[in-house]
Amino acid sequence: MQRSEIREKNNAPRAPSLKEESHYRLLKLIEENPEITQREMAHEMGVSLGKANYCLKALLEKGWIKANNFRNSQRKWAYVYLLTPMGLEQKLRLTGAFLKRKLDEHEALKQEIAQLQAELAINRIEPPKPQVNEE
Repeated sequence: MQRSEIREKNNAPRAPSLKEESHYRLLKLIEENPEITQREMAHEMGVSLGKANYCLKALLEKGWIKANNFRNSQRKWAYVYLLTPMGLEQKLRLTGAFLKRKLDEHEALKQEIAQLQAELAINRIEPPKPQVNEE
């Protein structure tokens, strides 16, 4: 590998870890709905309530979000979550990494599809037609 290739590889954004992906999804949910409950967060993220709480605490400790409590209409205390300037910056960074990962996955799928189509063509088998979802 040449130096320029190593330099490009080192400067390229890396794919986000599962933890970073959880943080990205949580930051996105909070940005879209600051009054979201932890139970709703867990449901939207497809994780347990404990995992949502764990991620939420991590973001609070990092200073990426802040939580203000208020009394909701049911006379219970609730929280409103707000992204801090650092949280907004981190969300943008994570968005770029998340997008890169999805684009890499898309490219890998395209290559796999091309290989499968070539295999079918060699054996003179017609590839199946894509299904169209009519909603």
